[in-house]
Amino acid sequence: MHKAIVMLGREARKHEVPLRQSYVRVAKRAALMAGRYAHAKQFKRHSRELKFLRTRLGRVIRDIRRKTGDDPELTEIFAILLARANQVRHQRHRQRGWKLYSLHAPEVECIGKGKARAPYEFGCKVSVATPVTKPKGGQFVLHAKALHGNPYDGHTLGPVVAEMEKLTGVEARRIHVDKGYRGHNHPNKFRVWISGQVRRTTNAIRREMRRRAAIEPVIGHLKAEHRMERNYLKGREGDRANAVLAAAGYNFSLLLRWLEALLRALITALLRAAPPPQTA
Repeated sequence: MHKAIVMLGREARKHEVPLRQSYVRVAKRAALMAGRYAHAKQFKRHSRELKFLRTRLGRVIRDIRRKTGDDPELTEIFAILLARANQVRHQRHRQRGWKLYSLHAPEVECIGKGKARAPYEFGCKVSVATPVTKPKGGQFVLHAKALHGNPYDGHTLGPVVAEMEKLTGVEARRIHVDKGYRGHNHPNKFRVWISGQVRRTTNAIRREMRRRAAIEPVIGHLKAEHRMERNYLKGREGDRANAVLAAAGYNFSLLLRWLEALLRALITALLRAAPPPQTA
């Protein structure tokens, strides 16, 4: 709500709409104290600060609507921003249905991770598939796709595997996934092996299940080095394009590393085959 107040005030100054009061200074302090009270588990004081922010945000919204009501151009300019600010003002913490988490990117979703240090992430889910074997050239990404709507992981397995097989032209014999895929929708359930599964496993399958963890550093490289952690492209189309481009960049980095090793080996072989310099 504090960010909505700041954005409305900034947009009003940009288009020379005089506000009765911007509330930027007091809203900043209220947002700071709300975070402190929530951390200290003083939820009555936390709710009081949130109510203060909602009241001030409502005042700014009504003030802008009064000042821009007679100007159709300004009304059109502020329509989307006022609608989003109104959504932020009225939504509640535990409400059902769609919620707005970012004014700049309304497609952002809240994803529960279940970890104590990071219980939630905000963005969209991305499915990443790699070969379970250990390729000589590196752990290439075979398929990457952004999944909007915060779907259950198990319900994405069937379409993702079908797209991967169509893309690579190779049918997947065994698919290894983590425990988040329990209750999946893959048509051939006997080809799917879930981490920690004991029944029907052989020594070869157990080795492949241990290799499944090799996808975790690949995801880490995609996030840290290829801009999957923070997307700078707009909208859902930008999310889908960013996932594919991040995977392509990671694969190209492996190819460049292989070409660098090949070039070094060729230069070394040429230097060794060159005749020694003759002395006069």
